Amino acid sequence: MKRDIKKAVEQNYDIIIIGGGFYGVMLAYESSCRGLKTLLLEKNDFGSATSFNSLRIVHGGLRYLQSLDLHRFKESVGERKWFLKNFPTLTKPISCLMPLYNKGLQRNSIMWAALNLNDLLSINRNKSVNDENNLLNGKVISSEKVKEIFPHVNTNELKGGAIWNDGAMDDSQIVLFEILKTASENGCTPLNYFAVKDVVTENDVVKGVVAIDNETNESYEFKSSLVINSTGPWSRELAKNLHKDFENLFKYSIAWNILFDVDALSDHALAITPPKDNAKAYFLRPWKGKLFAGTTHQAWDGVEEIPIPTDESIQNFIDDLNLSIPTLNLTKDNIVQIYSGLLPAKEQGTNEIAVREIIIDHSEHNGPKGLFSLSGVKLTTSRLVAEKVLNKVLGDKSAKLKEIEFPKRSDEEFGVFDFDWNLEDELLKSVIKQKFENESIVHLDDLLLRRTTLGDNPIKALLNAEEICELFGWNKDKTESEIERLKNYYVKRGLVIKENQGVEV
Repeated sequence: MKRDIKKAVEQNYDIIIIGGGFYGVMLAYESSCRGLKTLLLEKNDFGSATSFNSLRIVHGGLRYLQSLDLHRFKESVGERKWFLKNFPTLTKPISCLMPLYNKGLQRNSIMWAALNLNDLLSINRNKSVNDENNLLNGKVISSEKVKEIFPHVNTNELKGGAIWNDGAMDDSQIVLFEILKTASENGCTPLNYFAVKDVVTENDVVKGVVAIDNETNESYEFKSSLVINSTGPWSRELAKNLHKDFENLFKYSIAWNILFDVDALSDHALAITPPKDNAKAYFLRPWKGKLFAGTTHQAWDGVEEIPIPTDESIQNFIDDLNLSIPTLNLTKDNIVQIYSGLLPAKEQGTNEIAVREIIIDHSEHNGPKGLFSLSGVKLTTSRLVAEKVLNKVLGDKSAKLKEIEFPKRSDEEFGVFDFDWNLEDELLKSVIKQKFENESIVHLDDLLLRRTTLGDNPIKALLNAEEICELFGWNKDKTESEIERLKNYYVKRGLVIKENQGVEV
């Protein structure tokens, strides 16, 4: 999947997709299943914004039972199964534990009923899924068993615990890129670092787009009669540039998770609620041996490239975690990385997340025919939403010609390596070179953060950055620029570089 601009410009496309996050990539994949010639344009790197910054959980929708939203529950269960089936080594079951204190809904009897209903309504959740990825039934356990699973649990008034199973996608960026690679092998041309600036029309009908290569600042025109704006937090801004503003397309909020340099508290993901009024639940999951915690939502003013919560908000989050688990004693110095991105809110100025995707046909609002805008909500259902969008925009042409299967690869071929990796490993070096030559890598962070898992360990990545640049054959100026770019990314994301770590500050 090389970044071949000359070849891309020479073609006419059935559909142009703008945006290379999970929703754009799923649109590309579903278009490929329909035999469509597809162009995907992403202004940065594929999957580099909100899609990269989740807690890496593929939710089955247990929480939707609380509001009896059975439609969303069914959708989530089905799409979780899609990931478990198609990416059996990259998506795995994860056991979740909620300590119960007989407060609100956190009661043994209520959770027993909820878990049984969850299992009953998702009775086909394991159909066609590998045995090792089957999701077991939920159960309520004793306080003593909770203490065994979660030794640091707050035992004050502890009455038991609820256990259920969900999906975990530890390396979601690898899954996204595998889907994109598969689409590219079946009729899709993906180009990263291409920003769409205008839509080309004739008699109010879309004829293509004008896009700029952000690496050279050269402008290109790409031809298609169908354009879908799927740019996540930028969807409203782009819709305004191409036609007009739609306030309901994206109302801004920030969501974030934090990876801490402390050992995971359990081999289970933990649902905990701070013992204070109007507290919200947090999810603390094991991730590569570390503690990964979230998700916190907060109102946000508008779109920006790297949205980062305020120091006060981060401290409040850490205080909540310490209040929930008195022995934890987290500080900001424990932060490895803040994973934050913008999500659509129900209303501007609130932290309540939207519940439904929005699809806008611009021709219904005096815009050009063939221009559509999409705003999605959650990673889990991105493929299903892509299917819905194509059914809407294609009409009779929406029937799938085939189900495209994903190739089976080893962890190393995927680019998945241990957290404490070693560049002396010849296989690792070989994978790096292969990906550089074939996977549209423009910058060092493309490789470290989104083609492999090497960047999950920031200090290790920074210490080895110069040697990796040498593998690419980059000159001194390019190498220094790329290392500075990578370092700035990590520092912006909350990394505190300590004197004894060997990295120049």
